[in-house]
Amino acid sequence: MSDAIDFAPLQPTAPAPAESVELERLTDVTVEVSVEIGRTTMTLGDALALGPGSVVGLHRMAGEPVDLLVNGRVIARGEVVVIDEEFGLRVTDVAGPRGAAGEEPAPAAEAPVAEAA
Repeated sequence: MSDAIDFAPLQPTAPAPAESVELERLTDVTVEVSVEIGRTTMTLGDALALGPGSVVGLHRMAGEPVDLLVNGRVIARGEVVVIDEEFGLRVTDVAGPRGAAGEEPAPAAEAPVAEAA
């Protein structure tokens, strides 16, 4: 026969100061940053047939936010802007450290992004 044991609910704790110190040491690490406007799939034959004037449709609506990726993972979304004749990105939404709902960040075009506050 066993008796039930009641435990007090767990309370969230603040991150240990050591974590922020470790993160501080990584701020000078160089990462690849890219902006993805969309993706599609096609057969190898269709890809080989591409040439000047070919048009490739992407699975993203015009005017929809584009993805900002760091090392292949979506970290934010935003809108394309022009800065002195070069493209840029105005960030509109930023993902949390593990995605919007605490899950692992998904590959491009699939990652959830938290609304900007």
